[in-house]
Amino acid sequence: MEKRILAYRKFMDEMIRQLQEAPCNPEELEKRKKEHLTQVSFFQHERLVHLIVTVTFGILEMLALFLARLSPDPAVFLLVAVILVLLIPYIRHYYILENEVQKMYRQYDELCRLQENTVFFYMSRT
Repeated sequence: MEKRILAYRKFMDEMIRQLQEAPCNPEELEKRKKEHLTQVSFFQHERLVHLIVTVTFGILEMLALFLARLSPDPAVFLLVAVILVLLIPYIRHYYILENEVQKMYRQYDELCRLQENTVFFYMSRT
């Protein structure tokens, strides 16, 4: 998922750059905005799922640490380590998802701005 979200965001950055240089017709821009919103909603769903998983692992880690404080059993310390090993990649992945979705919100805002300018441009030509 990480590669997909990074590739899509870079694709959109390039498309927006091209639209800034040579605007397209308003209908085409509206179609691209709708497609972008669809992709953003997919990534938002992924972000929500990973938030739930990350919080769950965080709670499990806290419970395991509490249990380790109560019991000096080596198996409990192993449990703490295993959960921590799983928690760190989940935090990293959620961080990437969160930041990339925030960047996609800015891309959508830019598409809206371009659409306003394009409509004005097309209206002034007629």
